[in-house]
Amino acid sequence: MPAPLMRIATQDMLPASADCVVIGAGIVGVSAAYWLARAGKSVVLLEKGMIGAEQSSRNWGWCRQQNRDARELPLSTRSLSLWEEMAADIGEDLGFRRCGLLYLSNSAAELEGWAAWGRFARGEGVDTRMLSTAEATERGADTGQTWLGGVWSPTDGIADPARAAPLIAKGIIKHGGQVVQNCAARGLELSAGAVSGVITERGVIGTKQVVMAGGAWAGSFLYQLGIIFPQAAIRSSVLSIAPGAGELPPALHTAAVSITRRGDGGHTLAISGRGHLDLTPGALMGARNFLPMFAKRWRALRPGGLEGWRSGFETRAHWAMDRQTPMERMRILDPRPSRALVDETLHRARRLLPVLRDIPVQASWAGYIDSTPDGVPVIDANVGIGGLVLAAGLSGHGFGIGPGVGHLVADLALGRTPITEVAQYRLDRFRQSQWGKVAKF
Repeated sequence: MPAPLMRIATQDMLPASADCVVIGAGIVGVSAAYWLARAGKSVVLLEKGMIGAEQSSRNWGWCRQQNRDARELPLSTRSLSLWEEMAADIGEDLGFRRCGLLYLSNSAAELEGWAAWGRFARGEGVDTRMLSTAEATERGADTGQTWLGGVWSPTDGIADPARAAPLIAKGIIKHGGQVVQNCAARGLELSAGAVSGVITERGVIGTKQVVMAGGAWAGSFLYQLGIIFPQAAIRSSVLSIAPGAGELPPALHTAAVSITRRGDGGHTLAISGRGHLDLTPGALMGARNFLPMFAKRWRALRPGGLEGWRSGFETRAHWAMDRQTPMERMRILDPRPSRALVDETLHRARRLLPVLRDIPVQASWAGYIDSTPDGVPVIDANVGIGGLVLAAGLSGHGFGIGPGVGHLVADLALGRTPITEVAQYRLDRFRQSQWGKVAKF
């Protein structure tokens, strides 16, 4: 079933032209369109289905610096303040809270890894605190266990996946932008190697600037333009339980299970890193790029089925611009959750936190996490077509850094000084040097 999601009304009419068209209304797309509209540009945000209906409403809701890849850390830090700034400007509660994140562990090796990251991060100004056995056990009192140690990151927090993207879309409208749902972008019109328009199922919008923020659909869309974007999608299964568990930590991670308080007072439960790799044409074509990642994660990932293939989001077939495309046949990716994984997650959570034993399950759902070979997003204005900016491959980290990614996209599109370095996000860092290895340069 779909994850809980706020719905908002938007217009149906397409303008003849715009300064910029953003394709995809997940957290990255709405944030990019918001910052462009706030800069005074005429912006159209196109969504083939509903705002935030795919992975942006199906994640945990964590907004963290803790344990970030060094390449993402500056963007993560900046995003925390941008969550607050956007909420204040829009005048809506996005569910963002700096409630702190709690990590508990009984593994000395895991704790040393966190400590090593903390030594680096404190040099970057991040407030991350290692917990002693006594401190971890006190903070994890709801588990009834003694913990070897842990980490407390007090300035990190959570936002509400059910509300964030739709409410940011309202901010786009507030600043004069247009948001159109149930309208798929089929392709681009080009002139002299640069963008001149966006072809949609309802007609063409003239523009010289396009942002591709299509998440799991980005690779197939770019393939139509001759751009190879290595992308694989992991099907992640999640469940929520009803309110009634009392004052548990708002966001708790352990190796067994992670738990996050939802906006309705219930909790989201998931096992970090666990998922299924569904067979798709894109996954087959890009398999060599992902062998190192799959080899590293083979204990957590499981083979999936053909649902992803049938969904069409990673097709490598060419489609015509004057007829229905895979995006129109599959308005919203709503894959089936793994019943076995959902049951295991619930069992682990109730074993970890006895207070959950009598709390009923509300819902379970799955989503496709679009990943790059190195687990770091692509945010790039130089992908081979003038006026096209790519922002995809968020690799399961995108919700928390969405506001910062959107701001960075707007910076690139507007030619202004970017809020962070951008070299680490370039598409051309992926180049085959030899079988199964990805060269970074």
